[in-house]
Amino acid sequence: MGVDLGDLLGKKSIEISALSGRWVAVDAFNTLYQFLSIIRQKDGTPLMDSSGRVTSHLSGLLYRTTNLMEAGVKVAFVFDGQPPSLKSGTLQERAELREKASDAWEEARARGDDGFKYAQAASRINDEILDDAQRLISAMGLPMVQAPSEGEAQAAYMARRDAVYIVGSQDYDSLLFGAPRVVRNLTITGKRKLPRKNVYVEVEPEIIVLEEELERLHITRDQMVEIGIMCGTDYNSGLSRVGPRTALKLIREFGDLKAVLASRNETIDHFEEIRELFLHPQVTDEFQIKMTRPNAEKIVSFLVEERDFDLERVQKTAGRLEEVYRRGQSTLDRWF
Repeated sequence: MGVDLGDLLGKKSIEISALSGRWVAVDAFNTLYQFLSIIRQKDGTPLMDSSGRVTSHLSGLLYRTTNLMEAGVKVAFVFDGQPPSLKSGTLQERAELREKASDAWEEARARGDDGFKYAQAASRINDEILDDAQRLISAMGLPMVQAPSEGEAQAAYMARRDAVYIVGSQDYDSLLFGAPRVVRNLTITGKRKLPRKNVYVEVEPEIIVLEEELERLHITRDQMVEIGIMCGTDYNSGLSRVGPRTALKLIREFGDLKAVLASRNETIDHFEEIRELFLHPQVTDEFQIKMTRPNAEKIVSFLVEERDFDLERVQKTAGRLEEVYRRGQSTLDRWF
């Protein structure tokens, strides 16, 4: 989940059309978890092929990404690399929570109860899911970037370099990594059912602009990072009873985290190292943001023949993706 600064940050709704013609660096793992969590049957079971292999993420990647591309949004996927050692505790905790959710889902099903929320929480990415996702993205002709460490850090770096316009992620960590703009809800736009309620709400894309937020809150990016550390990140648990607004008040009063800790006679292990992880993360310049020609034959062969997708629907979607590519090439031709 990363750091939760949602109560502190201003978010503005935008139309998908506002991103037309612009590259979005999508946090791939974050997006795959969204697809695995949301695209499920009514009882919580993920979409699967006849061999029991999960296909929810493939459905999301093909159909939802193609919708975005048709609307003019250019999508690049950034994958996580080796996580920082300070994240090991968080990763272990997440694995344990998913295991508990999986057990709770099975118990709910056995009782005949609604276990959808547990099914969602049990979502996990294994090597097969990851390999299948990358195989499909490649066949779709979309760029993939392998981050040396945190994917959100790499995506933020690409946005700062103007290689892409904006970072697409549900988490707020991208802002701490210095992303100038972040768009949330990009791949999950539409009607969503509220947990444990028979109520549906419209989910719309929303944008957060870093400089605007820093100016509005009267803080620097360094101070925003330290606010995040006080609240708790993937690398630390944060201060007791300190949420975003309290952390902002403390930073405004004392200036920096070191002074805050001294005033409270408290410590945060490795806080200076954590701050460096956000301010100077491990990133790479070895990436190319360019769409190549989609391979409709590979898309159909993989999804229909190997993963039991509907032939007509996949062919139609692959054709739409090819048309997006042709339109893009035609636009380029007019410039040269």
